[in-house]
Amino acid sequence: MKPAAPGSGRKSTPDIQLIRGRYKRIATWLLIIVVFILCSIHIHATPYKLMTGLPQMGSLLQEMIPPDWSYIPTIWQPIMETIQIAIVGTTLGGILAIPVALLCAYNMMPNKWVSIPMRVILNLVRTIPDLLFASIFVAMFGIGPFAGMLALLFFSFGIIAKLTFESIEAIDPGPLEAMTAVGANRLQVIMFGVVPQAFPYFVSYFLYTFEVNIRAASVLGLVGAGGIGILLDRSLGLFRYDRASMIILITLVIVLAIDYGSTRIRRSLL
Repeated sequence: MKPAAPGSGRKSTPDIQLIRGRYKRIATWLLIIVVFILCSIHIHATPYKLMTGLPQMGSLLQEMIPPDWSYIPTIWQPIMETIQIAIVGTTLGGILAIPVALLCAYNMMPNKWVSIPMRVILNLVRTIPDLLFASIFVAMFGIGPFAGMLALLFFSFGIIAKLTFESIEAIDPGPLEAMTAVGANRLQVIMFGVVPQAFPYFVSYFLYTFEVNIRAASVLGLVGAGGIGILLDRSLGLFRYDRASMIILITLVIVLAIDYGSTRIRRSLL
């Protein structure tokens, strides 16, 4: 019998797998598009809705420009309070995140009876948004910056602990195994094997969270948790959009300055 000519007969297995992979990608993209369209229809996010709102957006921008520069002396103290809330909340949250991250990392805590419950608690904390935290603490401790600081503490704790324990699990295990082989105890392994590898990432996550908290602290005042958000809510309630734009502009300048500084620090560490 003559051998089958090249290209005749059934397609080879690699060709079939290639075709199946292509169909799977097409089906995945179609599913994403269908879900996106259905969600847009359900929330009425249509181009018509956007076009009808453009005139109101233009009117609002006209009322916001130019900003009320005479409002700067009034907002300076609340802006400083906002920064202080973010500093204290981020710092305390970062400190609390260090032992929790070590307990959540499987390579540091192989006992699942400890690491898994800690992860569940961490996920629970991360589930609650910062504004809800602020509302709870305002109800507990009253209106003021202390409630805002506690809200950002828990918010920072959730983010930093989550990202840090993932970085700890991804570190090079070679130095840890070498230290264990020569008789180092658990504390020595953490101090001289884990910390040098994970510390730059921890600082990077800490600075990123601080940037996020500056923005978050700016709106915590909407629920009475101190900071510039109280004046922002008051300006919007009185339709003083020129003052609101001044608050937004000052906040933007501070955020950009912090972002520039933290970027330089991250680059020097990483």
